Amino acid sequence: MRKADVAEFYRRLAEANPHPETELESVNDYTLLVAVVLSAQATDAGVNKATRALFAAVDTPEKMLVLGLDGLKQHIRTIGLFNTKAKNVIALSQALVDEHGGRVPDSRAALENLPGVGRKTANVVMNVAFGAETFAVDTHIFRVGNRTGLARGKTVLAVEKRLDAATPAPFRVHAHHWLILHGRYVCKARRPECWRCIVVDLCAFKPKTPPPAARTKE
Repeated sequence: MRKADVAEFYRRLAEANPHPETELESVNDYTLLVAVVLSAQATDAGVNKATRALFAAVDTPEKMLVLGLDGLKQHIRTIGLFNTKAKNVIALSQALVDEHGGRVPDSRAALENLPGVGRKTANVVMNVAFGAETFAVDTHIFRVGNRTGLARGKTVLAVEKRLDAATPAPFRVHAHHWLILHGRYVCKARRPECWRCIVVDLCAFKPKTPPPAARTKE
């Protein structure tokens, strides 16, 4: 995608949603970190449903350690892979207490050293909690980047690096949220809704998906 088209692509997404936010619910940096860890291979809606009561009572790593592994499992048992995720949350909570004074670190390296925290999770936390210009590439962004031609790559890291190189300054902080939301609600995996896409003319995907009415007449 040409540099001018990239800027216009983001400009339109920004105009439609000037202040995009993560759909994961949290009350502070710590609960954000926990929510992102729990969201792996799970929907944001499912995580939110499971964590509302949890975060109302537990909003620090110290409180999570008091709740304990079994108590945490009772809260998140509706989330996929909850046994493994519960162990990671308890372990990362202990690491935060032991190594960071109970605070969430603001560096990728420190975050990735925490149990259960990979590059994508670290990027989300750095962006949402600390305003870092990071690109958390999930399945939605990977698809949108490749399908539209905005940032093609065979791996998540390759797409992330191309987004980092291609995204102009005015849009860098919010870029990954715009792309996630676009992939989640418009540029869907099975059938992208091209007929209502605001960047359709800038997108490399062909053939464009016709509206439902047009498909019915065919």
